[in-house]
Amino acid sequence: MGATHLTAPPTGTRPRVLLKALGCRLNEAELEDWAAGFRARGFVLAGDDEPADLIVINTCAVTAEATRKSRQWLRRAHRANPLARLVVSGCLASLEAADLARESGVDLVVGNQDKDRLVEIAAAALSLPIMPELAIVGSANPLFARGRQRAFIKVQDGCRHACTFCVTTLARGTERSRPLPEIIEAINHYSASGVREVLLTGVHLGGYSDTTGADLSALVRAVLRETAIPRARLGSLEPWDLPADFWELFADPRLMPHLHLPMQSGSDAMLRRMARRCKSDEFARLAGLGRSAVPQLNLTTDIIVGFPGESDAEWQETLAFVAAMAFGQVHCFSYSPRAGTRAASLPGQVDAQTKRQRVLELKALADRLQQQMFAAQVGRDSQVLREGQPRAGQLGDLFGYTPNYLPVRIDAHPDAAAVGEVMDVTIRGIDPDGATLRGCLRDQIG
Repeated sequence: MGATHLTAPPTGTRPRVLLKALGCRLNEAELEDWAAGFRARGFVLAGDDEPADLIVINTCAVTAEATRKSRQWLRRAHRANPLARLVVSGCLASLEAADLARESGVDLVVGNQDKDRLVEIAAAALSLPIMPELAIVGSANPLFARGRQRAFIKVQDGCRHACTFCVTTLARGTERSRPLPEIIEAINHYSASGVREVLLTGVHLGGYSDTTGADLSALVRAVLRETAIPRARLGSLEPWDLPADFWELFADPRLMPHLHLPMQSGSDAMLRRMARRCKSDEFARLAGLGRSAVPQLNLTTDIIVGFPGESDAEWQETLAFVAAMAFGQVHCFSYSPRAGTRAASLPGQVDAQTKRQRVLELKALADRLQQQMFAAQVGRDSQVLREGQPRAGQLGDLFGYTPNYLPVRIDAHPDAAAVGEVMDVTIRGIDPDGATLRGCLRDQIG
């Protein structure tokens, strides 16, 4: 491991910290909390390509590829900033702490069980300087400085379930929920400092339950009742977790009409092997209820390709299911065995070539479904939250997401709302690249 302290910068100079999250939105939410903690100590946030005195990486281990990218990123960060102290946390840090501690340049490994205290632990272990006279507190600047316009709010951690493929349960541990008043306070802080959208996230979001017995519905109702945040979103939710009154929550237009419900397979036989708790026909009924109750609801999902024992017939069932559900987006994962999970020792491991072919088939289907979703938006008016960095497109394009979380490029206009604000937009078509919608400020057609 490297040195055990951080050299104080020259007098009047703020030390710089680079924060990086890989993987899920929960990792991003934790990064936002760390950013506030480091700023309170006088640190300034550094960009990915800027020099830093301290680097903190929140790793992911959900797949073998996620593990590879996490290790790649920490090695790259050390090469770019060889004198910086390097702190590693997240799921990979929990599962492979000893190995990570031996990585060149790594000074400190903080497991998931301690990550809520990461700033405090790092300060003590690395003798971080305290420069409160230079701290800037009480604003959302850390969020905006990292190029983000919506705040990810961690409301829950851990999971009680044990899907046979999931290593996150091992890495995150038992379920625990954040107290409701603390969540409301955090959202009100962001709202008061200019944030227009928050996303509630957790490992098992549908399992939210604080000490008062408040469940997910009570949490959402409290957010809508006790905060002035203009837009609220829900992170990934297990399909079997939706409360009985769930669809009623969307009667408040501030709750955005997008849900990510990870199904993982469309074959009931596969779902049983995965130890999933939702059958394909149950999901179909759920989707029908949601689309009847929530106009413009966008349902997205995760699908695992090549899970052990997946036959050609079962794969065709998955393709048929995805087509019938008309998902707006499909996150496609090629199965990779994860040590410690039951699926790693299951018979019938699918060969790499079959996985690659099935991934291509699913991506082609997902692209067609996305185009159908896009086509249904053309001619509609929408309120788009403007993002800081446009995606490609034409010089001067604006970029943002609709309430149902569809990406849209907007024609440049001098009267456009500022970054982080909501724009009234008319969707006029699909961008030539097919990856985004194309819009213009309302009443600017022609």
